[in-house]
Amino acid sequence: MIHNLGATSNTVYNPDSQNERIVSAQVRTVTVTEADDGQRLDNFLAKSLKGAPRSHIQRIIRSGEVRINGARATFDSRLVLGQVVRIPPVRLAARVEQALESKFNATPSQVTKKPIPFPVLFEDDHLLVINKPSGVAVHGGSGVAFGVIEQLRQCGISAFLELAHRIDRDTSGILLVAKRRPALVKLQEQLRDSVWKKNYLCVVAGIPDFSQKDVKMPLLRTETADGERRVRVDEIKGQFALSRLRVLRKTTEFAELQVRIMTGRTHQIRVHCAAVGLPLLGDEKYGDYELNKSLKKRQLKRLMLHAVRLELPHPITGEIMTLEAAPPADYSGFICANF
Repeated sequence: MIHNLGATSNTVYNPDSQNERIVSAQVRTVTVTEADDGQRLDNFLAKSLKGAPRSHIQRIIRSGEVRINGARATFDSRLVLGQVVRIPPVRLAARVEQALESKFNATPSQVTKKPIPFPVLFEDDHLLVINKPSGVAVHGGSGVAFGVIEQLRQCGISAFLELAHRIDRDTSGILLVAKRRPALVKLQEQLRDSVWKKNYLCVVAGIPDFSQKDVKMPLLRTETADGERRVRVDEIKGQFALSRLRVLRKTTEFAELQVRIMTGRTHQIRVHCAAVGLPLLGDEKYGDYELNKSLKKRQLKRLMLHAVRLELPHPITGEIMTLEAAPPADYSGFICANF
């Protein structure tokens, strides 16, 4: 379970310093989701405790205050889906804490509701579904100060607002946000059990020699020294991953594919397509660098990957929901100009 960072009712002054404040007077517990499966503990905490210095994060790990499923852990411990991480009360610089409060923790009476800054595909008391643009991170962190979730919180939509899953910053399309904790817990359970049926559109370089193809290649997620996530095919250490590719249209240069991912591994579509010789256009990690550079002259300014369709049971009612997100202009415009 994830509690909001720095809720004002739990915030107290640290009597030992006028320059620091305790973020929360209570211990927090966080259940590891699919998005954080395999992540190093110190990087996970840096994301969860925005503004906390690395030295402080390392100290609370070494002291045993941070625990995974009740056991002590080391800074390089790798998280596993479903584990519970105990996070102790943490100090932040007062100016950081005040900034967080002013942006994200105003009480409902202090918030003037603003229009949601993204196209809304569905909304009820439990769930908000938006069509996320390419180039917008889902959450602040890793050099991004203000992501989708922070922008939504500023709109005063709900006192509780948490991401049910993640899609890459440069991927557009369907994104689910829980407005109540029971909905969040159920959605995360559905993800763990592979209940969701997720379909994407993408444009790749090259001409496929198939009309349909199942790509079964195990994927291993690693991190560079600066914390950047990288994924590669690894037959020994990788986790099972299955993508179903279907060719929708093609030219002498490119092809548009519909991809259904049967597993939800990090960067799965991008790595699988690159591994079969069909790198995604605009992919700066796994794509064709020289081709992407030349395509910028043809006004390609994004990763050509869009989460177009999602089918899942409603987290509370159980009713099957079919969500569809029309590709945005920067995606469809390239299709019109080149196919």
